[in-house]
Amino acid sequence: MLEASGLVARYGAVTALDGVNVRLDAGEIVAIIGANGVGKTTLLRSLAGLMRPAAGSITLAGDDVTRLRSHQLIRRGVVLVPEGRRLFGDLTVEENLRLGAFHRRHDGAAAIARDLAHCYALFPDLERRRRQSAGTLSGGQQQMVAVGRGLMSRPRYLLLDEPSLGLAPLIIREIFRTLRSLRAETGLSILLVEQDAQAALRIADRGYVMQRAQVMLSGDAAALRADPAVRDIYFGATTTAPQ
Repeated sequence: MLEASGLVARYGAVTALDGVNVRLDAGEIVAIIGANGVGKTTLLRSLAGLMRPAAGSITLAGDDVTRLRSHQLIRRGVVLVPEGRRLFGDLTVEENLRLGAFHRRHDGAAAIARDLAHCYALFPDLERRRRQSAGTLSGGQQQMVAVGRGLMSRPRYLLLDEPSLGLAPLIIREIFRTLRSLRAETGLSILLVEQDAQAALRIADRGYVMQRAQVMLSGDAAALRADPAVRDIYFGATTTAPQ
């Protein structure tokens, strides 16, 4: 289980997270939804070791990992696929994918080759373009590379920041289908940050709704989809529900 308790994060005088509690259990898909600027990305960056919280704690399988850096958390199976893909545009698709396995050199070439073949099976279009520069791909293809690079790290907990951003609905559905398939096949735990609340809650088991640096609602994903308070919070209405 990956869990944040009472998490506080700041950018100077601005509080980005104010006592946030979230939990991701083994084999779950959990959605974090909310409008722009409510702290969703800061939450993922904190969980991934890219930002040190001002207060609160992060535990992984019961161990306190609050002070660990990103490369240490990657080795423990916590992997972030960042917003905006962050690919190396001059490198090929395959080179970008292999970078995800950089810390796994001790696993040997055969194991990495098997994982690469698995990525190509998940995203066949990438195999056809394996020698193509990543910077020349479409947005949807680049997002597939970003997800594949994350999977090459062999995560136990995959954190995805706005994977649908700027993509066509058909590509979004394909990526989300792949995530559900991965969870079913491998038991991968997925924490999904999304502005598209309906799309995220359709594939999630549970969800958290954020507003003004706090979690305002949490619960079963289907129940959240049907809750009118979610719409109020998401679109910034003054009426909010207690956490």
